[in-house]
Amino acid sequence: MAQTPTNPPPRSLQERLPAYAVHALTASGTAFALLSLIAAVQGDPAEAFFWLGVALIADGLDGPLARKIDIANRVPAINGETLDLVVDFTTYVFVPAAILIFSGLAAFPLLVFLGCVIVASAAVYFADTRMKTEDNWFAGFPAVWNLVIFYLLVFPLPPLVIAALVIVTAIAQAFPVVFVHPIRVKAFRPLTITMLIVWAFAACFTIIEDLKPGIVTQAALLVTLIYFVGLGILRRPKNAV
Repeated sequence: MAQTPTNPPPRSLQERLPAYAVHALTASGTAFALLSLIAAVQGDPAEAFFWLGVALIADGLDGPLARKIDIANRVPAINGETLDLVVDFTTYVFVPAAILIFSGLAAFPLLVFLGCVIVASAAVYFADTRMKTEDNWFAGFPAVWNLVIFYLLVFPLPPLVIAALVIVTAIAQAFPVVFVHPIRVKAFRPLTITMLIVWAFAACFTIIEDLKPGIVTQAALLVTLIYFVGLGILRRPKNAV
């Protein structure tokens, strides 16, 4: 006679606490996003990106910690991947779109329209199960709108060029191209991580300098941008998205 499967016994509070702590770290990204949004509305994009930077640090720490403590088995009722997607959409898409809207880079109605394009297109991208390739490259532009808006504020362009760039980038979320995941992609990993560190320092200096960096910092931002975009161009996707 077949036995009825039984659920594993619940973990003790002592075993669950580290998992709750990691989930809290992940969820803190939404709090930092709210602080960023407040700064954007108040017309301080440098502070807005400071808080997004803090959220980015939390986002970089929670994944390795979750895997190290086997978080899914400690607290199976909380889906860490869903929580991570909520936080990522907030910090990578929604708040950056708001920063653009309140940036003054173009007429307000145009910026509102572009913000709507960003959040709507990225929502579809986040729901696409083909977001990553088998070897951990991003398929299509990976909806890192925080970086796009950051560069637009550091290197201002004419309004029509900004509009064209945003629309093309939104469409590129469905392009059969790939973009490197700087941590998980094995190819060129040492150089990629080095470039990521260079970019991080340049971004920090840019925020400290109120998004008006000197020529050396600007050069570092442009060189790293060319490197990360170039990797995706050189590596052809195995399958179209």
